[in-house]
Order: sequence, then structure tokens, then C-alpha cells
Amino acid sequence: MGHATLRRGADIRTGVTAILPHGGNLFQEKVRGAVHVGNAFGKLAGSTQVNELGEIETPVLLGSTLNVPRIADAVLDYMLALPGNENVRSINPLVAETNDGALNDIRGRHVGRDEVLAAIRGATAGPVEEGAVGAGTGTIAFGWKGGIGTASRKVPAGFTVGVLVQSNFGGELTMCGAPVGRELRRQPADNGDGSIILVAATDAPVDHRGLQRIAARTMWGLARTGSSGSHGSGDYGIAFTTHRGAPSMSGDAMSALFLATIEAAEEAIYNSMLRAVTTTGNGRTVEALPPGRVKAIVERYRRPRN
Repeated sequence: MGHATLRRGADIRTGVTAILPHGGNLFQEKVRGAVHVGNAFGKLAGSTQVNELGEIETPVLLGSTLNVPRIADAVLDYMLALPGNENVRSINPLVAETNDGALNDIRGRHVGRDEVLAAIRGATAGPVEEGAVGAGTGTIAFGWKGGIGTASRKVPAGFTVGVLVQSNFGGELTMCGAPVGRELRRQPADNGDGSIILVAATDAPVDHRGLQRIAARTMWGLARTGSSGSHGSGDYGIAFTTHRGAPSMSGDAMSALFLATIEAAEEAIYNSMLRAVTTTGNGRTVEALPPGRVKAIVERYRRPRN
């Protein structure tokens, strides 16, 4: 995974995030994938072919709403230039977005070819930088600073599910069942508008249908956090597996992956906010969640009541 982060002047707070299922030529070594639409108020480029063929053939890119065409064009440049793709005449970039226009000069469409290629070429394995970075630089969640967050779970069979989110949505923030948003603000929740992209990756031998079901479960994790799925939200789940062999996961065995996905999605959203920093841009300041106060609220609601 890699980021390119833009913080320039008083108005530019944006970026791009690249997720590479593997380090090879994805067009020549496609991965099984799927897309689930929670609410379709968004611009998810490339989704129809992914679900038609059950494959992802480029890195997954996350960015700002009006930058989707520019990001897709840069991905095409990257893919066409890879050795082995000299005769390729059709490529399906998968590019998702949320709208960072509150903190960022979104009309400037500042992420271009250089930033996209930097995110892709700078992608590494290991710990993921979270918070107000990459595609999460200018995002807002529940009225607080949002961003990029990740979490993972391992199921008893030994497989792992990891979820990365780009959080930029609203509702009434709930954490581990505690009404954190209400306690911190003591005012009604917002209307829930905004968007979120949730990308689930696993190494389990799952087929396309199973990945569609995993992608759908990211919405269950989203619901746990207090999202209302409003008219103006673009809520999408993307799932893929790095497993290269034939799919062999039985239906009954999927249940553990579903729970892992839900828990990881929920935690990734929390991490996107808890790792963010207070950000000023485009004439507005959005505060980061105060971890100490959040912890106290969650612990108070967990205490048994007499």
C-alpha cells in the first residue's frame, strides 16, 4: 500500500492511496475480486467489469471525487508501461472516491499523474500509515477528522481478513456500543451525508460470489459505528483475495470470514479517526477525536450497572 499526500498553501488538503493486491503485473496475474454497493451516490470507476468477470486487474486507487478521471488516466499510463503489456488494448482501472471538498480545493483537481505513480511505486508491505494521509488527507467523519484506517482479524482456519477504509461520512458516532458522538457533542447527529470506501483483502481461497458476500459485510461493520446510510452517502465495499489457486472455501466456512470482516471494518473506521490530526484547510478547521475522552466514555458505558 502507498500514499501520496498533498498539503499546500491554505486550501489544498488531498491525496491518493494505492492498494496493490500483489507486487507483480496485475493485468497478467489478475486477482479474484468483487464490489458491493451500499448506497450508490458515488463515482466508483471500473466496478461493473469487476462484478461481471469477478476479477481485479489494476491496483485499487482511492482519491477525491473530481479526481477520479485523472487518477484512472494515470493508472492506465502505469499499466500500459509494464513489461508484458505491450499489446494490451483494454484495461479496467478500479478507482474509488470520497468528497473532500470541505477541507480541500476540490475543484482544483490537484492529484495528477505524478502523485498517482508515486503512490503506486512507493507502495510497500507491512504497517499502513493511517489518519489524515493519502486519500484521507481532507476527509471528515461524524463531524470529526476522518481519514485512512486499517484493521485485521485472523480466523480459526488460519486465514486473515484485512480492511482499509477511507472515511468521509456522517451519522451518530457509536464506538463499541457507546454513544460517543452524543456524549462529546451533546447535540443531534448530522444528516449522515458523505461517503466511505471499505476495501477488504483476504488470503482465503474464496470465489467471486464469496467475495461479493465479504464486500457486503463491510456495510455491517459500518452500521455498527452509527452511520445512517443517508441519501447523500456513497458507501462501497470492495473485496479481493490474494489466493492464487482454485477457490475451495465452503459456504459454512464463510461465516468466520464474515465476522472477521465486520469487526475489522468497524475497527478500521475507528482507527481512521483516532489516528487523524486536527486539520485546517479551505477556510475550515476540523478537530480530531480526543482519544482520552473517547476512552473514558467507552469505559463508562462498559461498566456493569447496578
